[in-house]
Amino acid sequence: MAGAAGLILAVGATQLLPGLGLNAADHLDPPGRTDPSVDSTPDRAADIADLYAWHTDDRINLVLTFSGPQATDQPATYDPDVLYQIYISNAGDRASTEIPIRVRFGTGSMTDEFGVQVSNVPGVSGAIEGPVETNLTQDGVMVRAGLFDDPFFFDLQGFMETASTGDLSFSADRDFFAGLNLTAVVISIPRQRIENGDNLIDVWADTSRFGGQL
Repeated sequence: MAGAAGLILAVGATQLLPGLGLNAADHLDPPGRTDPSVDSTPDRAADIADLYAWHTDDRINLVLTFSGPQATDQPATYDPDVLYQIYISNAGDRASTEIPIRVRFGTGSMTDEFGVQVSNVPGVSGAIEGPVETNLTQDGVMVRAGLFDDPFFFDLQGFMETASTGDLSFSADRDFFAGLNLTAVVISIPRQRIENGDNLIDVWADTSRFGGQL
């Protein structure tokens, strides 16, 4: 992958804190490359939706979602020309990257056959590779890439009404993303491979298209 031409199209970030998780959405950003209302040929495959990061007693879980939201009758998006990278900082400068995890997709011999490759995962010998829509386990790490229900909850109607009137109009009973899907990569890693003493753990992600823009 070194030396390949690519254009960073979208970035999302989150942070792991003891007992607290912060998530940042990145849908349709930048609009000039991913928003269909601005670009007639949006690069959906490279459009990050959200990056989720949380820990349990013994695991750190990362979920990168993209190419959504979309109707449930639409397939997942696996573009071999897009590189997905999840960056983890656990030492020194919090903007530095100690662990860059790389995700790519590839095609199989059949038209609708796809595989995923996840490389540079701490404690894993080589890359984790296998078919999508399958739990892949190697050296204590679990990876799954596939189509998922969009987990992000947001009252778009309430947001628009609040922006228009200045009065808070959000309702917990309205979820714009309910019944919509997207594509995601889930990575579950033993916690001790990420932790570094009392240092905060920062996590962010970006996408790059090989060969530049569409």
